[in-house]
Amino acid sequence: MHISSSTSEHTLGICLPIGIKSEMVTISTAKGDKLKIVADAWHLEVDCHFEWEIVFAPCDVDITRIRAIFEDGGVLTIHAGRRPLE
Repeated sequence: MHISSSTSEHTLGICLPIGIKSEMVTISTAKGDKLKIVADAWHLEVDCHFEWEIVFAPCDVDITRIRAIFEDGGVLTIHAGRRPLE
């Protein structure tokens, strides 16, 4: 996973394993500023389940501003908007 950050957002890039399609990926948020990504290829018997959990600093990310993009070549890019500094 490749992670980059700016003052406005965190960007996460994941190269999904071969055979994983967008409909096989679930992205969810969890209490404690966590983002969970699960990829399952039910038609495969091995190398078919992958999980990533990202824990952001408390109050750093606006969970309502998360968007995911599936790119050609099996790359999943997630943009997580940051909260403004107070």
